[in-house]
Amino acid sequence: METIRATGLEEALAALEARPDAVVLAGGTDLMVQVTYHHLRPGAVVALRRVAELRAADERFIGAGVTWAALERHRCAGLAEAARTVGSPQIRAAGTLGGNLGTASPAGDGLPFLAAVDAHVEVASRTGTRTLRWDEFVTGPKRTALLPGEIITGVRLPEHIPDRQAFAKVGIRNAMVISIASACLVRDADGATRIALGSVGPTPIRARRAEEMISAEPNPSPAAIEEFGRLVAGEVTPITDHRSTAEYRRHASGVLARRLLERCL
Repeated sequence: METIRATGLEEALAALEARPDAVVLAGGTDLMVQVTYHHLRPGAVVALRRVAELRAADERFIGAGVTWAALERHRCAGLAEAARTVGSPQIRAAGTLGGNLGTASPAGDGLPFLAAVDAHVEVASRTGTRTLRWDEFVTGPKRTALLPGEIITGVRLPEHIPDRQAFAKVGIRNAMVISIASACLVRDADGATRIALGSVGPTPIRARRAEEMISAEPNPSPAAIEEFGRLVAGEVTPITDHRSTAEYRRHASGVLARRLLERCL
């Protein structure tokens, strides 16, 4: 297996063009599991850790190579809270937002925040760059719209993001756990509310009917908050697997929705 240690984005893209059988490696927290336990044997690996362009970040852009450890201090509370729940300190020091997007697991901790704020994913190839909305990029469980020869370069955030944000997830323990259900809620000063949920569908889910209902409530009553949770639970599409049952995931979604809304209020 050949290892190509790219020192710039153009070098990485050229390597992918020359070796169509190559996989990209950033933090490796997902890829190395596939290599170790699922016998993945790529012909070549393009290592991205030295690509400075992928570690860039500003108010509206987060490079794909930015680690979860760095995101723990992000200005967006919902993203920072999600970052703190990712694995162990060692995993957070290596794992990246781009890896979360590339893996596209329904349980990806960063995906509910990106869905809640309607973020866009930027990808690059030798022929140029393109930008896709989060739901255009993540097309199914562990499936994306990434084309051969493309690399995720980062995420673009909208100009306006509500200040009130909250993230939470449910797992079999409090730390170093894959979520059974997760959610990120953002609420604007005028009451406009968005909530996205993970691990309760094939991709992150926006509870649109619940959003519309609670956004019309400038000062939600306890009954309105309860109804919001009920609507959210009705909009998710969970499955039963080795981590949980569909029934519990649906119940947990409603509980998370109510609690996050109360936190933002």
